[in-house]
Amino acid sequence: MKYALFTLALILNTGPAVAAGDAEAGGKLFAKTCGGCHSIGEGARGGFGPELNGIIGRPAGTTTDYQYSDAMKNSGVVWTRDKLAAYIEAPKKVVSGTRMIFWGISDQEKIENILAYLETFQSK
Repeated sequence: MKYALFTLALILNTGPAVAAGDAEAGGKLFAKTCGGCHSIGEGARGGFGPELNGIIGRPAGTTTDYQYSDAMKNSGVVWTRDKLAAYIEAPKKVVSGTRMIFWGISDQEKIENILAYLETFQSK
């Protein structure tokens, strides 16, 4: 019985959930994998791809400094963390007809790291 109470105490005292992923590792991966087309941070703007500041919670195809494909503008996608994870893994499965030329990342740890990095650029 005392072990059951101890286990219950551990479950109840775990504190708030912490976002998965390593933002520092994600930043390095973003620079190598995404940074050729996307910018993020102060002064970010659309280039070969849209800027990604505040991407989580934003409807797809809505930044004003980038010309999106019709597929992206009409996708109805809102970039939740889960939707972004799926998109990073297989872009064309999430938005069929996207112009993004990227095969995707199958390593879930790498995806979580990129998402953790992107989360550091959300509006406070």
